[in-house]
Parts: sequence; C-alpha cells; structure tokens
Amino acid sequence: MLSSIHMKYKPVIGLEIHAELNTKTKMFCNSANDPNEVRPNVNVCPICLAHPGTLPVINIEAVNKVIKTGLALGAEINELSWFERKNYFYPDLPKGYQISQYEKPLCEGGMLKLSNGKEIKITRIHLEEDTGRLVHDEAEIRSAKSEIRKSRVDFNRAGVPLMELVTDPDIESGGEARIFGEDLQLLFRYLNVSDADMEKGQLRIEANISLAQQSTDNTQHTTVLGTKVEIKNLNSFRACERAINYEIDRQTKILDEGEKVIHETRGWNESEGRSFGQRAKEESHDYRYFPEPDLPPMRIDPAQIEYIKSELPELPNARRVRFINEYGITAKDTEVFTVQKELGDYFEKVTSELYEWLESQGPVDETVHKKLIKTSANYLITEIQKLLAESKEPVSNLKITPEDFAELVVMIHQNKISSSAAQTILKEMFVSGEDPHQILLDKNLGQVSDRDELVKTAQEVIAQNPQPVADYKKGKTESLKFLVGQLMRATHGRANPQVGEEILKDLLGR
Repeated sequence: MLSSIHMKYKPVIGLEIHAELNTKTKMFCNSANDPNEVRPNVNVCPICLAHPGTLPVINIEAVNKVIKTGLALGAEINELSWFERKNYFYPDLPKGYQISQYEKPLCEGGMLKLSNGKEIKITRIHLEEDTGRLVHDEAEIRSAKSEIRKSRVDFNRAGVPLMELVTDPDIESGGEARIFGEDLQLLFRYLNVSDADMEKGQLRIEANISLAQQSTDNTQHTTVLGTKVEIKNLNSFRACERAINYEIDRQTKILDEGEKVIHETRGWNESEGRSFGQRAKEESHDYRYFPEPDLPPMRIDPAQIEYIKSELPELPNARRVRFINEYGITAKDTEVFTVQKELGDYFEKVTSELYEWLESQGPVDETVHKKLIKTSANYLITEIQKLLAESKEPVSNLKITPEDFAELVVMIHQNKISSSAAQTILKEMFVSGEDPHQILLDKNLGQVSDRDELVKTAQEVIAQNPQPVADYKKGKTESLKFLVGQLMRATHGRANPQVGEEILKDLLGR
C-alpha cells in the first residue's frame, strides 16, 4: 500500500574546488604569478596570450605542489600522468581551449577528515591553467536609442597554475559543505600550496547538488538518484552554504509538485539569495578532450614522491590532537591556535619559555605548569587578539618576544600585578616591545599586598560608602563586590583583590 511507504529526499552533494597555486610563475610560461597586481595585462607574454608558434613548458613547482596536496590527503599519486586540451570558447580563454587533465590526473582518491569528525572522500586532484578575468564596466555608455555595457579582459590571471579538487558526493548539507571548504582552505595554507584567499579569487567553489529519492517499506529499501544541478563560481563559504541550502529547497519543491529537475548549470545571486539558470549542463564529451600534443607525458619518479612526503608539515587535525594532549587546553582554544597557525606557533614558544622558568625554580610542578599554560592561552586569545585586530597587524609583526610574554605570565602567577595592571603592561609591551618588568617599575603598577597599607585604604572606602556597608551588614553580600571595586579604584588597580576582600570582611565583622 502506498500509505505504508515512507518517502524522503536525501541531498547528494559533491564539490569542485579550484585553488590558484602560489608559484612564482605561471603554469606554462615565465610570466609572473602575482595575485596582487592591479594593473591589467601586465603579467603576460606570447605563450599565455596564445600567440601562434609558441610552445608551453610545464612548471615543475606546480606539479610538486599538487603531489604534496595529494599526499596530505592520502591520495594515490599516478606515476604516469599527462595534460589534455579541454575545448570550449569563452572571451577570457586566449587559446580557445584550456590545458587541463582528464583521463589520468596527478592524484586519485584520498580523504579529508573534517573538524566535526566526518570523512569526505576525494575523487581526484588535477592540474590545469586558469583563465583570464572579465571586467565589467559599472558605468553605461548611453546613446539616444540604446544602452551599451562594455566588458574588458584582463589576462594577468590567464595561465596561472590552478589545482582542481573533486570530492565524492558525500556532503549532505550547505553547512557541511562550508566546513569542508574552510578545512580544505586551512590545509592548503598549512601546506603552503595556495594562499586560498577567496576575496582575491584564489579559491573558488562549484557545487553539484541532487536529491536522491528514497522509499522504505517493510520489505525493501530503494534509492533513486536525482538529477544533478551545478552551481558555478561560489566566491565565499557563506555563499556556498546558502546556495546549496537554497538549491535543496528549490529541488524539493519541484519534486513535491510532481515536476522534473532540469540538468543544468546555475549561477548564484548573493544579494537576492537565489540561484538562476544559466545553460544546459555540459558533459565531458562536450569538451572533446584529447592529449596535449605540445607537452610530453609526465613520469613521476617514486623517489621524488617520497621526498615530497618527507617534507610534509604537521597538518591541522594532527595539531588539534597534539595541542589538547600536550598542553591540556580546551578544544575551543585549540581550534583558535589551529586556525590561526602563527598565533599557535607563538603560544608554543611562550610555553617553552615558561617550562624553562619552572625548571630553573627546581622540580617542575605540573599543576603550576598547567596554570601558566592556561593563563598564557587566555591572554593570547583575548588580549593579544584584540590588540592585533585593533591595529590590523599580523602576528608576525608582534613586538613582544615570547620570552617577555612568558615573563608577564609569571608576574601574574606570582601576584606581582593585578589583572588590570597586566592589561596595562601588555598594551605598553604591544606598542613599544619593552620588557614587562621595566614597564612595571616605570608606571608603578606593582600589586599592593601589604596588609597595613590596604587596611588604611579599606577604612577610607568604608567611610565613604555608608549605604553599601549598611546593605552588606543586612545580608546583601553582593554589596561586598562593590566595595572591593572601590578599593581597587582607590589603589588604581594595584590592590590584591583577594587580600582586599578579606580585609573588608574583617573590618565589617564578616
């Protein structure tokens, strides 16, 4: 009976990620690969402009970067690989074809384990050349009867090495696609194969989305694959997430109404939050692939693969596990130090300095060591990140040496300074790079723990605040916090708050 069958749609999503490699020169010529060049058509030559009679030469650095990426993802490296011509016409494609790979890519298989634990399989990673860039005029040239919008072509990007990574259709939502994109971007940066800056077009995403129709009754389970739709050129992770979720909703409505999803390529309008039809989806045979006659097949030496493998750095997932196990910090703090690698590297240098200080004091107390590490992590993630954000400076420009930062942490631990004094000293260190002990002396910020001195100040605070004192004596314990605050204010933040609180309790009869 139909009523006994449960019907549902399962999103089936695969991604195609295009990343410009950060090589010095382009894929098949010596023109500069400079993503920061703003003047149009400067980094060009007869080869990347496809002048007659010119011949391409393979950029070995680009090949090695793709192999490096494949090894990091556990892919199989094809020792025999070659380039092919992908034939299509577009104004930003000088040759009328693109040199790419189809039949035998450099890398096949592999997997990326996401930060949320899910594993996404990789189908292939291949190498190709990028196209130029179309620049559309904002202004319109108006005539009496018509309006004409001009487009120009900038070929600076034409021929830049482009790595394309294709996933298996393992992704099930826009949010999951976003996590994959962010994790892959982080991996590219750890490997130093691509800066992967989406705002500069160095990382671009295309999503293939379909809905598998599943039916389940008491005897069998069947899945009918849906029609695939591709959304092109998603230029932010937010756009990727929104576009996929929109497309899932759009296809669901079409199927619910008994209609058929059209196999097509669609664009994404970020401001309107909707996809729109562009053209019928091309298949591989539409591009008429054939081996590139001007380039020989590539034979990858196994020794070269092993050498590249030996050069792999610690990768994000391994770093996450190590930071939690080695330093005992939270998963949240670990994520900050993983995503912001330079800040995490700085944190490690600080912890090394702290351990050296502990060793100089005698047998290392692991409880104290963990407290010092936690304090350093807190100040780096809160105060230092805030100062860096305000100044718009990268961690690499930080004037505070790890040794001086560790010294500040020790001063906090030893109650030589209050938290407010620590913030004041840290700001001065950030600006001048000066030693924290010297700033402490110059600004007279040492914490006051002398009981006689604090008793006198506490008596003045009690005399000046009769109402909070009366409230406290009536049992309103929160009034004590106010009085401690007044004590801190009177000592310009130099009072030891714990000592001050105890003195106030004594004077007020507990």
